[in-house]
Amino acid sequence: MRRRALGVLAALALLGGVTYALVPGDAGTGPAKTVTVTGLIGSEKRSFFENAEVKAELAKQGVEVRADSTGSWTMGEQARSSSGLDFAFPASTAPAHEIQRDWGLQDSPLVPFYSPLVVVAHAPVAQILKDSNLAARDDSTGVWTFRMDEYVRALKAGRKWQDLPGTGSHGELSGPIFVTTTDPESSSSGALYIALLSYVLNNNLVVSDDAGVEAVRPVLYQATALQGGQKSSSDEPFRDFLAGVGNPLIFGYESQVAAMAVQGQPTGDMVVMYPDTTAYSDHTIIARTENGRKLAGLLQNDEALRALEVRFGFRPQAAGGAFADRVRDVKQPVFAQDLNAARVKQATVPSLDNLTKLTKAAKGSPK
Repeated sequence: MRRRALGVLAALALLGGVTYALVPGDAGTGPAKTVTVTGLIGSEKRSFFENAEVKAELAKQGVEVRADSTGSWTMGEQARSSSGLDFAFPASTAPAHEIQRDWGLQDSPLVPFYSPLVVVAHAPVAQILKDSNLAARDDSTGVWTFRMDEYVRALKAGRKWQDLPGTGSHGELSGPIFVTTTDPESSSSGALYIALLSYVLNNNLVVSDDAGVEAVRPVLYQATALQGGQKSSSDEPFRDFLAGVGNPLIFGYESQVAAMAVQGQPTGDMVVMYPDTTAYSDHTIIARTENGRKLAGLLQNDEALRALEVRFGFRPQAAGGAFADRVRDVKQPVFAQDLNAARVKQATVPSLDNLTKLTKAAKGSPK
């Protein structure tokens, strides 16, 4: 099995992928028999699987993970062309279902953890949005929300930062108001943004047919074209934001910010704004083999691994209060301990076929 896995990874490297060997530091401390589990992971989980404590806990359970990191929406293509994989682990259900269909699997895949999609800004920008009714802050909890209906109106009207009061002293705030995302044709977070935007544009109903796609096409294209070139990985726009480069509003995973806060990294004046209607990134693992199923079960049920998932900003499905307990004392930025209490609604994500049509519409592809 080990030779086979290494052969798969060598083939992937020749195709231009970057392979991350996730191997326990000291094999002598592990169990007598360790299985090597080979698969594909979304780039947003790379640091989790590379972590020494994660490797050590998996080693205790007799598992050594070797994974290639790739965009969730390009994962299906790679999964089809790569034999011998034990699992695939994209950041949302749509690409997971595509892989499941291609692999001819019937079992329901597991979702060990999830992360809501959020809009991230610096505090002065969040305040300007609040003063213009594009954002709100709960005085009792400190949780920020991003008002999607108002944002859609701003997109349609072509509002500019200069139209908002309070921007005079912020020379960096100029041009149209828009949110920066990843490329929806290659990245899960970008595709989920398109799903969310289409849902709000469609009167809070999922787009379910070609007529619905055409009705929302103009604004989806506008929201995408305003961004110019888009990145394929959620890490890239987030790193730009941290460096003070690019657009002042980015769309990404709550886990990206939560991991920094929980691990004690400086977050400055960063504000996490939960769209009042948002999409959840359900990290879905498709197990192709018995070894893949073993890994999936550990990620969902192993208590130590669940605690590590929270440390990397994720919300475990099987331990609902673990995330809230960990972020309760984080003062900046403020996280929603309970999304329902924060009145954050979840948008319904379209079927894979319709979501593909929506992402093509957003990118300006022909009808």
